[in-house]
Amino acid sequence: MVMRGSYLLLIELTTDATITIGKSGVVTFSKGFYVYVGSALSGLEQRVHRHLRMKKKRHWHIDYLLQHANIIDVFYKESTTRDECTLARTFEEKFRSVPGFGCSDCSCRSHLFYGTKQELLTVIEKVQMVPFTLEANT
Repeated sequence: MVMRGSYLLLIELTTDATITIGKSGVVTFSKGFYVYVGSALSGLEQRVHRHLRMKKKRHWHIDYLLQHANIIDVFYKESTTRDECTLARTFEEKFRSVPGFGCSDCSCRSHLFYGTKQELLTVIEKVQMVPFTLEANT
């Protein structure tokens, strides 16, 4: 059975970085922690596994960032509806965002948010996301 739903990538960038994000252009990122909000209604596990792979064709904005940063945790919520924009609005209320990142197919301001690790984890817990077991996916 195919898992469907939304996911969050908790990402650590260990140094400041200036990265060309596809056709969007150059973006400067501060070192620290980010949450990326995504959805996969045709295969949640496959999408998460793709993000975790080091070698892949760059397709989404997040692919460019992940060349410079590390995913340190993944969370998900199963659903048959696209909930990523609702999740993004929850993060938008509390955190600084990277304008236009990961949201070219919706009207959100961003799907990438910057904050302290603990603050991000607090909101992740609030939205009731389940940890995705990374050890089983290596």
